[in-house]
Amino acid sequence: MFETSKEFEPERAILVGAALGRISKEDADNSLDELARLTETANGIEVGRFLQARAKPDGAFFIGKGIVEQIEAAIDEYEANLVIFDQTLSPNQMRNLSEKLDIKVIDRPMLILDIFALHARTAESRLQVELAQMEYLLPRLSGLWVHFSRQRGGIGAKGPGETQLEVDRRQVGKKIAFLKTKLKKITKQRQTQRKNRQKYSKIALVGYTNAGKSTLFNRLAKADVTKADQLFTTLDSTTRMISTDFPQNIVVTDTVGFIEKLPHQLVASFKSTLEEVKLADLVLLVVDCSDPYKERKIEVVEAVLRDIGAASITRLLIYNKIDLVTGDENSPASTDGSNGIIQISALKNIGMNRLKTEIFARFG
Repeated sequence: MFETSKEFEPERAILVGAALGRISKEDADNSLDELARLTETANGIEVGRFLQARAKPDGAFFIGKGIVEQIEAAIDEYEANLVIFDQTLSPNQMRNLSEKLDIKVIDRPMLILDIFALHARTAESRLQVELAQMEYLLPRLSGLWVHFSRQRGGIGAKGPGETQLEVDRRQVGKKIAFLKTKLKKITKQRQTQRKNRQKYSKIALVGYTNAGKSTLFNRLAKADVTKADQLFTTLDSTTRMISTDFPQNIVVTDTVGFIEKLPHQLVASFKSTLEEVKLADLVLLVVDCSDPYKERKIEVVEAVLRDIGAASITRLLIYNKIDLVTGDENSPASTDGSNGIIQISALKNIGMNRLKTEIFARFG
């Protein structure tokens, strides 16, 4: 749905965030740092950022009019061609900002959807992402038309009019129904595959994006799943037999990474993929233990597990990337798994024997 810029010059983005209510400016700024990484993953670069503390969002612009005017000036100063908000914008806010700034304005969910579109490889993940995009698009059609008409410019190009918008809404509605039908067929195929794996014990890897799940998966299954220091490298769940040094028949599944403010449309459209987590006998919750915000990210993953009905599954907390930790400020109290925490470096192959022993004990 959204045109990506992977083959072109990076888009120059101004990032905008808000410390709403009790959210501290430090936490809001950390969220903007993550937004900058998301922007980089989508082949953009941050050229400026604005952060405002507010009790609640402004109904018209989300942020105050004064900040909007500062952003307007910064667009010319930094030669920006994109403004990205860290929070979800309402259709009305997106339309007002587009008209005021006369530039492409998107929000965090739209950016994440674009990244998912870039990284989708299989037919299933492409369908899932397209469905999420369409469901996101439907209530925002009028605002997006403002983008396109203003970019074309000229007399008579102020938008296609309400009649055209109604036609587009019907077309998008039909497309959503079509995609859901196709995904149902793929879901049935997945169910057949799961039946064939009933004789195996099942492990699912979950965690915040870029926690190192795919690297750990490759270690456990002696596989070669693509991994990179980028957000959302893995979208397609991959299941493999665990390596033969285990006496039991165990399969392990790598899953899509979670992130704060993950668009609900994505969680819904990836439901069949996330079923793999619900049906697991053991969940390995992988954490980047060098991340100063790891506790918050664990909370985000736990929230998603609750949302998909997987909160009650037995799980181990895996502190990955211990090779990046200096000092003991990030270390858990125990390293032997007795407190449900195992420290490893999947990349450096540190602690893997201890982890395998713990897995064996859980299935013994």
